[in-house]
Formats: sequence, structure tokens, C-alpha cells
Amino acid sequence: MEFKCLDGNSACAEMAYYLSELSAIYPITPSSTMAELVDEWSQSDRKNIFNQNIIVREMQSEAGVSGALHGAVQTGSLATTFTASQGLLLMIPNMYKIAGECLPCVFHVSARAVASHALSIFGDHSDVMAVRSTGFIMISSSSVQECYDMALASHIITLKASLPVLHFFDGFRTSHEIQKICTISEENIKQIYPFEKLQDFKNRAMTPQNPVLKGSTQNPDVFFQNRERANILYKNTLKIVEETFLDIQKISKRNYKPYEYYGAQDAEFVVVLMGSAYQTVQETVDILNKMNKKVGVINVRLFRPFFSSAFCNVIPTTTKKLCVLDRTKESGSVGEPLYLDVSTAVKENNLNVEVLCGRYGIGGKEFDINHATAVFLNMIQSPNKNHFTVGINDDVTNTSLQIVSQDFKDDDCIELKFYGLGSDGTVSATKNSIKIIGEDTNKYVQGYFEYDSKKSGSLTTSHIRISDKPIRKEFRTNYHDLIAIHNFTFIAKYNLIKTLKQDGIVLLNTNLNQNNIENFLPKEFVEILKSKNAQLYVIDAYKIAEEVGLGRKINLIMQTAFFKLLKAIPFEKSLEQIKQLAIKTYSKKGDQIVAKNIDAINKSINQLQKINYSSFSNFLKEEINTDLNYKFFDDVILPIEKMNGDELPVSKFQTDGSMPTNTSKYLKRGISLNLPKWIKENCIQCGFCSLSCPHSAIRSLLFKDDGNIKEEFESLDATGMKGYKFRIQLSPLDCTGCGVCANVCPAINKALKMVENEEIIEREKENFNYSQTLNLEPSIFNKYTAKGLQFFQPYFEYNSACAGCGETPYIKILTQLFGDKMIIANATGCSSIYGGSYPVCPYTKDKNGHGPAWSNSLFEDNAEYGYGMAISQNQSKRTLNNLIKEILPTSNQRLNDLLTKWQNNLNCSYEEQEEIVEHLEKLNSLKAKEICLFKDSFVTKSIWIIGGDGWAYDIGYGGLDHILSSNENVNVMVLDSEVYSNTGGQSSKSTPKASIVKFNANGKTTKKKDLGAICMANKNCYVASVSLGADINQTIKALKEAEEFNGPSIVICYAPCINHGFDMSKSNEHMKLCVESGYWNLYRYNPKLNNPLSLDSKEPTKSYEDFLMTETRYSSLLKKDKHRAMELFEQSKKDAEERRQNLLNIIKLQNNE
Repeated sequence: MEFKCLDGNSACAEMAYYLSELSAIYPITPSSTMAELVDEWSQSDRKNIFNQNIIVREMQSEAGVSGALHGAVQTGSLATTFTASQGLLLMIPNMYKIAGECLPCVFHVSARAVASHALSIFGDHSDVMAVRSTGFIMISSSSVQECYDMALASHIITLKASLPVLHFFDGFRTSHEIQKICTISEENIKQIYPFEKLQDFKNRAMTPQNPVLKGSTQNPDVFFQNRERANILYKNTLKIVEETFLDIQKISKRNYKPYEYYGAQDAEFVVVLMGSAYQTVQETVDILNKMNKKVGVINVRLFRPFFSSAFCNVIPTTTKKLCVLDRTKESGSVGEPLYLDVSTAVKENNLNVEVLCGRYGIGGKEFDINHATAVFLNMIQSPNKNHFTVGINDDVTNTSLQIVSQDFKDDDCIELKFYGLGSDGTVSATKNSIKIIGEDTNKYVQGYFEYDSKKSGSLTTSHIRISDKPIRKEFRTNYHDLIAIHNFTFIAKYNLIKTLKQDGIVLLNTNLNQNNIENFLPKEFVEILKSKNAQLYVIDAYKIAEEVGLGRKINLIMQTAFFKLLKAIPFEKSLEQIKQLAIKTYSKKGDQIVAKNIDAINKSINQLQKINYSSFSNFLKEEINTDLNYKFFDDVILPIEKMNGDELPVSKFQTDGSMPTNTSKYLKRGISLNLPKWIKENCIQCGFCSLSCPHSAIRSLLFKDDGNIKEEFESLDATGMKGYKFRIQLSPLDCTGCGVCANVCPAINKALKMVENEEIIEREKENFNYSQTLNLEPSIFNKYTAKGLQFFQPYFEYNSACAGCGETPYIKILTQLFGDKMIIANATGCSSIYGGSYPVCPYTKDKNGHGPAWSNSLFEDNAEYGYGMAISQNQSKRTLNNLIKEILPTSNQRLNDLLTKWQNNLNCSYEEQEEIVEHLEKLNSLKAKEICLFKDSFVTKSIWIIGGDGWAYDIGYGGLDHILSSNENVNVMVLDSEVYSNTGGQSSKSTPKASIVKFNANGKTTKKKDLGAICMANKNCYVASVSLGADINQTIKALKEAEEFNGPSIVICYAPCINHGFDMSKSNEHMKLCVESGYWNLYRYNPKLNNPLSLDSKEPTKSYEDFLMTETRYSSLLKKDKHRAMELFEQSKKDAEERRQNLLNIIKLQNNE
């Protein structure tokens, strides 16, 4: 028996790897971790039950995964995969085939919401419910321990039953929750493994030595009968499941049932459900039964096949009412799936029991003891509400149950909470802390992590529970012994310590101390400290991190401080464990990184300061912007940003899930500790800083010198434009402090310098507000040059991307060029998260109300989605043109002229459109009114299809290839980060050879797909390859030419990513170096020109190998296996040289050389 601290994904992956021969994988949140682990174990020589490394292959999509698995099991291999949500739905056609052909295999699913009105990456059962009719056996786990045990059961059951199994557990709630579990030895697993059934499966494998035909085509005379032939297999499933659970009990002492009852033997009110909420309802049952409420709960572990008699047998005979909770919504149905099954079972078994139903937890919505109590009270009290919702306030259709918040504090449980800033390492530090406590003590531990769906730089919340007994609380911590706040700016925005226990501890990361902290603490914060008799400690973690060269990575520093304050285990013991975990975690990144982290730990030991706040009376003045007068901000944005989104009623939302644009400007996060200071005398007015800023937080201003500009608003005489002034203006509360602007400045003496925010923040806040009152005049310059474009409004600002992001500057520049006429189809990925996370939209409007209209459909279909927009626009223009032909000539000559002009171009300006509509309305005819229905089609829209390399090179490539082979006038922007950035950095077909990434833990051995060359082979579309930091003007020129090209166009943009492993403050210099080293080529291809291809990058002048060594994804391979690294580096260099030579060969051909 061995105890481990694992999350649900890891626990499941352990067993899946051991009992499989093959795995086909594709990344999707929240299941990607399982695929990453099996790939890593495969490449690190870990053995399965047959003493083999399993074969792991990444496919181009989930549809490809299911096809590969189908082929693998058809030919006799034990196969498994890991997926969720839309990924699972893409597998449905093959799932029917696999089940129909009675083939054993296991799909492990971190169950997640299916995108409907919006995308949600969080857990519910809508995905697994969508596949319930495929014929798969479906088994649910309710805890991390069950993930481990049910994974074992699933791989045994699939062989015994000769049917595929779908094993599912709640995404994020269970998949990412860490618990202390008890593992099973390999010897014990082998005792219960059905080797004889494995032999039967192998004997049925397709082989020319015993040929059969599978997958035939059948006619109506026989299909129905054959479909019923497998019934006997499903009828036998219950017995197989029960036997397997008994076998697991023998080797683990853990007792499982297909349908498990918990509660009073004489219960009158029983809840039925699946998944992690079972643990929460168990806790609730114990509480209510102590109050003599006579309640219980049934956990449905075996959902398909659903055995009604077996289910009804566990219902206490005293039961008056059942209440079935479904974690999905089936619009238009008489009820959700589990409710329909239970209702049918009760009816068919002639039970005199009333059955109620409700929905809970959809999209990851919290479900705690108060919610479970409300469900029981609804059953007990009269009248009962049926088809209810719990956990929300439905003030539209009034389905929701009323929640009465009660104090269910558990004094035997230590609860801790950690607030971090995305990418600062807080979550990883918390996970390591849990492992130290759980694996080095007799304590039980639980860790759960709340992530904002936005990118790095957003709030993360880590919850820890420590107890002497098993923990069944599948909900947030609520009563905290210690709260650690890793970013000081949070305390002015959120009330983070209201749940602190009496005599609790608060730990702050700040550069403030006893002498100067008083004026920076909110009054409410100090009042809570006093009322709780709390201890307040501070540590300057950022200072320590910078001193040792870790930048803003403060995880180990804060972890060290935490263990010094926590009394759960001796500090010296925990300190040694922290260091060992640091060595284990960072060794693959090099000895220097390890040394820096150990140094940070050592420097942290004596840096804690206790603050005496008892006499504090001068508090931080709360800044409230009372001038917004914007209903959506007040009603929706502000409550969500104050962490009160759970309380918003249904009526505050749009039926279709839409939200207004132009709202990111209201957020003012103020998260940056360092800000860029403009040194005007050094500035050369090139605009590189503002064009390169990933968040549009720094702007180039051009305005008339009318003599009335306030003195504090420093400026320069604008170069090349007499009578005008130039200024670089920062929005300090929107800046992330990435440092890109300072590093990209080409001036000999830098015109931007990063300084501590206290030095300039108040002055720059005033200057920014003043800049909003100026009459800016950008159109004086040519917008198609870097010099001119810097002055034009970006229609994309203050996004939530990672600090230093390499993708967002391209989108910003694209909107500066065409934003007032843009429609964007955006693939799911990083760009859809920082571009479309509710409730704040970074796409903006101009003073006329014009700006990009943005929409996301799915990951795989973005090319087709944008294509549909394009053909829709064309059809509307055709209709409009026909209507104009019918109305001309009119009695209004000016209108005739405008309409005739439009017919010649099928386009006009917004001003001309307004004039046309004004004249048409004056005609007051039916035909004129009909034309006005299509008034939006007078102005041609700029349609851009935007997505990352995971979409363009892999899952969406088929659709992309199709639209680029057409003659439709659509534009594509590929943000090529060379990995699946959004899901954590997995390999794509854009990933170059030798790169260590997830799904290629030993370095990728296949070359990067040359997407540009493939597109040029169509000979009908415009193709460009750009790298902003290498040549801004070439990027602008390529985007302009793509827009002007009458046909399909694609611009492939090199986009450095945090997953590459280098200092993101230097992302623009990195873009330049990648071109100078020959890693990336700049070119433009226009098939309508006599000489279509223009190679815009010069011969490489820098070392290719040196460039690779600037990124951890390459340098780590050198440390791991020097010989393999040198071999792959050389091959990678040859691949790059080959790509360039292919371009040169095309140029030779077009020049007839």
C-alpha cells in the first residue's frame, strides 16, 4: 500500500497507462494532462502490465484520435484515449462503430461543458450525456480515489464485456483536484486482471491468417435484426461490473457498487446524482440526519447500461420522494437524462415514489452544502418545486431554489487560501505544498484551484484543506486559517479576507513594511484584521526573485514563507522538501535555473515581517469612477470583477450570449509593479513601442500645437509635421509591465525605461485622462507605414493575454488598418480567450460607433465559419444590386448618382451609405424600404479568419485548405506560436524538429509543416510570412496586400509564446533574431503578379544554433540528451535551409534563371 498526492487526471492516467498498449491523443482542456503524462511516461521508458512502453501518437484532431483507436482495437491492441467536451463529440461517429463492433477500449473523459451560447472550459455532464446512445458502457467517478479505482475497473470491464467503456469524472472539480489516495500494487492488479479475456480479444483481431469482413453495408431486411444481436452483451454488463468491483475490493479494501446508497436506513427523501457532488451530498446527509431529517443519497456509478431493477433495489423502502440532479441541460426535453432514466425505472418497478428533478453545477457552477440542503428542503417542504435549478438566481422563468446560507464550519479541518496572478507560479507552489504535507505526514489533504478563463495576469485562487480524516468537501474552502495574497494590488479591488477565521493569519507579498504600509491598506481590510484578531505578515517576494534572477517567479519564495507560518509540519523538514521539489521541477531547465531557485528559497527564510496594525487609521482612499454611466458595467462587469458573478440573476444576460464590445477600457486592473517611463529627449518618434505593445497600453499621440496644452503633458515637435506635437502616452492601469516597449526601442539611448510604478503612476493616470480630451489627427500620415500607423486608433486594446504576448500585436495592427469595417471569425484558442472572455471585450469602437464584430464558433471549423460569412456578404450584395436595378432611375438625381457609383464598385464609404439611406427613406416607397433592409451591405466588410497554428496546421487544416482553394475573397491570419498555446504548450504540426514540448517529451523528430509552401501551391491565393519584430513595415505591407487581394489570402505570423521558454520582455528582439538566424523567412506571394514571390528576408547572418539555445524548449534537450540534441539541431537547421532554398528556387523559376 502506497499513498500518493495526485489530481484526478494523474490518478486516472496512472492506471490507463499501465493497462494499455497504445494511446492516440489530442489536447483539450481539462483532459490534456492525462495525455501529456502517458506521452511523457512512454518516452521515459515506463513499463505497462506487459513490461512494454506503450505507443503514444498525437493526431490532428479528436476525430482522428477515434479513427486511430478504432483501427488499433480492430487489429488487437488495447487502446485508450483522453478527451472532453467538443473533443468527445467529434468522436461520436467512431464511437457508434466501436460499440457496434463490440470492441473493447476505454475513453477517459474529464467531463466538461459543451459550447452553446458561449464557450466554457469548466465541468458539467453535457458532453458525456451527448454520447449516451453510442453503446459505450459509461462509468462515473466521484473523487480522485475513484478516478484511480474506476480507471482500473474500466480497463477490466471492457475486456470482460467485449464492449467499449467511457469513464468520466468532473472536469476541473475532480480532474484538477489533488487528494491523498491509496494506490494498488502491480502484483495485486495482475491478480484480478482477466488475461483469459485478453486472449479472446487478441483472437478476434483482424488478420489475413483468419480473414473476416467487418463494417459491411446492410439493407433494411437484415440491419434491424443484426442491431439487436448485441443485446446479450449489455444484459451481462451488470454482473461483470459487480464482479469487477468485488475483485477491486479484495485488493484495496474499498467497496464500490454500481448504484450506491448512503444515508439513513429509514430515509424518506433521497437525492440521486453522479460525479463529485456525491461527496458534497454525503456531507449534507450526515448533517441533516443529525437533525432527524431522514435523508439519503444514491450515487449512480454505472450510467450505461442503466439497470432499473438494480437501481430500485438500493432505494430504501421508506422513501417518499426521490430528487434527481442532472449536471446538464437538455433544452426542450421533458427532463434531463438521469431524471428520465430514474423516472422510467421507478415506474417500471411499480414503486410508489414521487420523482422530482433539478439542474445544478452547469458550466462549473459551485455546488456546496447550502445548495444540497436547499434540494433536500425542497423535497421535505410543501409545495415542492420540480424541474428546478439550484445555485443560480433565475428571475426570468423562476426555476431556482432559494438558498439559505448557513455556517457548516468544520473545526477539525484546516483551510487555506492562496491568491495569485496567473503565471506567477502560485498554483504550482500550492500543488507542491499539498504533496509535501500529504506525503510526509499522516494528514489527509485536498487541493482545488480556480482559474479565470482568461490568460496569464488574471486572478488564480488555490484552496487547501488539511485534516486527520478523509475529506469529502467537493466545493471551495470557506473558513480560512491562513490567506496568502501573492499580488498586493488585489487588496484594493477585492475583499479577500472576509472568510478568515478568528486568530487567522494573512500573508502579503509587497515591498511595503511597517513604516509605510498603513496608507496602502483599505479600511475594510484593516477592520477585518482587527475583528478577527488576525496576524499580518509581509514579504517582498518580487525583490527576492529579481535579486536571484527569477524575474517575477515568486512561487518558491511564497511557499517557503507559507511553511514557516504553518505549524502542520516542522519547518526544517518542509524546507528540505521544498528544495528537493525545486531540483526535481527545474533540473530539466538547467543547473543555473535550479541554483537560482535554491538561492531564492534560502533568501526567503528570514524575510518575513510581522505588521502591527492596531493603531492604523490612515487608509487607502478607494477610487470610484462615478462618471461611467454605463449600465452593462454596473450590472455585469463590476459584480464579476468584484468576484460576485455567482450572484448575478438570469435577467442580466442576453438570450444568445452576446455582449457589447468596447468594454476593456473600464477594467483598469493596475497589476503592474513596473511601468515604462518616457524620456522624450531620447525619442526618435519611430512608433515601434506603441505598435509592439501587446496590450495597446502605450500610444503614439499626434496633436496640434495650439498653445493650450498643459505644461505637465510633455511633448515633442512632431518630426515631419510642422505645427504638431508628438507624445508617447501610457495607460498605467492597463499596462502589464512586460517591458516589450522599452526593449524594442531602437534609440541609442533608450526613450523608455522601466521604473517602479510608484514613480510615475499618479502622473501618468492624470496624463492619460487628459490625453482622452485631445483632438488627435492621425490621418495626416500614411497609415500603411510604421511611422504613420502608430497614430491610428487600435480597435483592440487592454486584452488579457500573457505579458509580452507575441500574438496580440498582430491583431492590434490589423485592427488599426481595417478595424472600422472588420468582421472576425476567431478559432478557439489563445486568441479567443484573450479576445472574447466574458464580460470584458478588448475590441473597441470609434467615435462613430464602428469597430470589429467578433465571433467564435469552434476550434475545428473556423475557416468554414468565416467562409460562410464571406458568401453571406456576397449574397446580400447580389440581392442589393438586383433591388437597385429595379428602382433606378428615381426622381432624385443625387441618389441615382450614388447608386450608380455603388453598382460600379459594389462598395462605398460609410458617409455615402448614410446619404443613400437618407435619400431612400425620403422616397417612401416599398422598394426603397426593401433596399434599406440591406443597407448594411453597401459598405464591403473586411472579413478576417484568425486562429493559431493548432487550428491552421492541424484540426482546422482541412477547412482551411478548402477555402484557400476557392476564389472567395476571405483573409486568414495565422498566429503561429508553434505549439498549442492555449492548452499548455502541446506539439502541433507547426512545431519544429528538436523542440521539447508536451506530447514530444524527448524532442520532436518530424519537421515543421511548411504551410506557406502548401498554400502557394494552390496558385490562386495571396500568401505572406511575417515577423513583426524583424520588419514592422513588411508586416504592414503584407496585411495591406492581403486585404486588397481579390481572392483568398493568408498571412502567417511568427508569434513568440511563454511556452517557448525565454524572457518575454524581449519578444520583439526574438522575432528579429529568428529571421536573422534563418529560423523564419519573410516573404510575400501574389499569384496575380508576373513575379509572384518576393523574399523579404536576407541571407541569415546569425547562428541558427545560438538562436535555438535562447529557448528552453531547445536548450533543455541538450541537457537531457546531448548527442540526440546535436543530431536533431542539425536536422532542424537543414529543414530551415531547405525551406529557404525552396523559396529561392521559386524566384529563380519566375526570373527564368
